[in-house]
Amino acid sequence: MRGQWALLRGLLRGRDNPLRRATDRREGWVALGALLLLVVGAPAAGWAGGTVADAALQRSVRAQHEERHLVDAVVVGRAPGRERYVGDPEGGSERAARIWVVASWQAPDGSPRTGEVATASGRGGPGSSLRIWTDAAGLPVSPPMDGRTARSHAVLAGIGTFLLAAGCVEAGRRVVVGRMVRQRYARLDREWAAADAGWGRAGTGG
Repeated sequence: MRGQWALLRGLLRGRDNPLRRATDRREGWVALGALLLLVVGAPAAGWAGGTVADAALQRSVRAQHEERHLVDAVVVGRAPGRERYVGDPEGGSERAARIWVVASWQAPDGSPRTGEVATASGRGGPGSSLRIWTDAAGLPVSPPMDGRTARSHAVLAGIGTFLLAAGCVEAGRRVVVGRMVRQRYARLDREWAAADAGWGRAGTGG
């Protein structure tokens, strides 16, 4: 960014400078275009990326709430051969120590089900009740994503899109300016070579 600002200052201040080269003007215009893309294009890309991600995540949230069902279950006993403590798969502020238990419940169609589920460590006694999420077949599944979590993921997606767009703009600017600098040096080398050839000839003042 510092290099871009220097080129822009040169573009604005040196418009009438007779020593100003055409390549200097082109580099200044490239810097101006890159700055405009960073100020306007990258935020627009981030907003669009976040909007698309939010729409997709909200559809996923609605689909999960339609496909998953909250049912009442009764603890039968501890699950044998399983880790006592497991992390909350959703994380966040509700993260707590949890244990695996064997519980029984009814599937959405009314048929009985028995299986291993995770519950809070203080609620694993036989006969205690808990609520679990199941799919349409009555099998335990993780809780559906909530709208606030989906929105947070969308914001992160928008920020990531903005950073990616800004990085692409800056990388493109460096590539273009680098190519222009190499072309300038190549032209100078050709001019110096032509001048050296002229100096060695008779009558050239050498």
